[in-house]
Amino acid sequence: MARDITELPDLADASGRVAPVRTRMPIYLDRLPPCNSACPAGENIQEWLRLAKAGQDEAAWRELVKNNPFPAIHGRVCYHPCEGACNRVELDGSVSIHSVERYLGDLAIEKGWQFDKPRFSSGRKVLVVGAGPSGLSAAYQLAKMGHEVEIRDSSPLPGGMMRYGIPEYRLPRDVLDAEIDRLYALGVKITTEYRVLDLLADQAEGGFEAVFVAIGAHLSKRIDIPNRDASKIVDAVSFLRDVASGERPLIGRKVAIYGGGNTAMDAARVARRLGAEESIIVYRRTEEQMPAHAEEKEGAEREGVKMNWLRTISSVDESDLTVEIMELDENGKARGTGRFEKLEADTVILALGQETDSNFLRRLPGMHFDHDVVQVNPRTLMTDVPGIFAGGDAVPSDRTVTIGVGHGKRAAKQIDAYLAGREAVDRPKHDLASFEKLNLWYFGDARRNTQPELEPGERVTDFDEIVGGLTEEQAHTEAARCLSCGNCFECDGCLGSCPEDAIIKLGKGNRYRYDYDKCTGCATCFEQCPVGAIAMIEEN
Repeated sequence: MARDITELPDLADASGRVAPVRTRMPIYLDRLPPCNSACPAGENIQEWLRLAKAGQDEAAWRELVKNNPFPAIHGRVCYHPCEGACNRVELDGSVSIHSVERYLGDLAIEKGWQFDKPRFSSGRKVLVVGAGPSGLSAAYQLAKMGHEVEIRDSSPLPGGMMRYGIPEYRLPRDVLDAEIDRLYALGVKITTEYRVLDLLADQAEGGFEAVFVAIGAHLSKRIDIPNRDASKIVDAVSFLRDVASGERPLIGRKVAIYGGGNTAMDAARVARRLGAEESIIVYRRTEEQMPAHAEEKEGAEREGVKMNWLRTISSVDESDLTVEIMELDENGKARGTGRFEKLEADTVILALGQETDSNFLRRLPGMHFDHDVVQVNPRTLMTDVPGIFAGGDAVPSDRTVTIGVGHGKRAAKQIDAYLAGREAVDRPKHDLASFEKLNLWYFGDARRNTQPELEPGERVTDFDEIVGGLTEEQAHTEAARCLSCGNCFECDGCLGSCPEDAIIKLGKGNRYRYDYDKCTGCATCFEQCPVGAIAMIEEN
């Protein structure tokens, strides 16, 4: 009799599997959006864009101002590094984050939205020296924490270089005033026309337990240029400050601006608005080596400002100036050629960099300096003098409004911890949601919304704002272009693609979870997740 030589399985033994053995398993996670990572002010950009996309404008504004109290200002003057980091630049152009930020800021001014008042008073007092972006930001954050804050500033009005450096065609003063006014409503005291000369005496007299030094770079660097008429040479900082204060200096028909930074571009454009028929940038290096942002240079050129690269001023005469032609050596450094040319100029504006007036700090025992700026702990922003912190232009850093605001926020956190006698702990950051982690099947093309601008011929006739804002519809549409990099927005892609029904939807706002008893580790969910919010990890 024939016999089946295949042994029957022991059904009591459950150690084997018919299906493939799972070696990897999917998990949901949040990654750090590149826009958030690139923002010097530490805004949760992705979150407030999400709220704006949903039409929840006030909620979006309140999310935004948790980290930055001045969205209407930043929407105009920030150089938006967040947009340079935006993953959407690889598709059809970055999200116009700054224009949505401006929309929310302008809407808040129109609607009269105010900051939430602190829930309690700590009874602690903090002095802030300087009413520029960094000082105002620190005061805002400290006031929200319940501390009593006073800002002291030497200028007639608060704002620092936002008021006395940035021209009005970029930042209208009513916008600046509206956003600063909210600080008064929050309880921040701002004392203007007060120059701090003896910091320790001021601190002791006012009973301040901590100090944040946020002095701006209001002093122009000077160089010795042989000249026969010193009156025709002015520095850019003083020039811009005078114009911002309502003066209209007589500069003549032809103006030369010596320098290649953002301040030089501002001075050149302001000169055009004061009637200069020719406004010429003289810069000793090449266009590629110029420190000004590209958009500043392009704006200046559109308004008729001429660029004279590889030139350095050697002397100034009554009606013209002598410039030496430069060339680059083998190391890419500019050097003189010994060849010269003449340029007509009624006024020469020096825009060769700026320094802080930090002399009053040099009286403090133990304070250390790096040229004109204060040395601080890069994490805490505390100087070598306990209880005295510094930020913005007063410390080694790039000098922008947004960086200053970020310093103010960081300093406030550290000051709060110092007053409480504890160490401020930085939250760990998630892994970056880089472009290669995305699967872009979900997203179609969506053209970037553009802001309206005055024509170049209209711009130079006055100081009216040259760039307009987005409409409500445009702002919401632009916010909807956000890819939500690294963070689940409940598209149901994983739910619909899972062949094992191993994904459970938890309801709106609660996302999903895995049923690992059903999951085979096939990675279908991972491969289709448009925002890279799923990772495959090794099975334990």
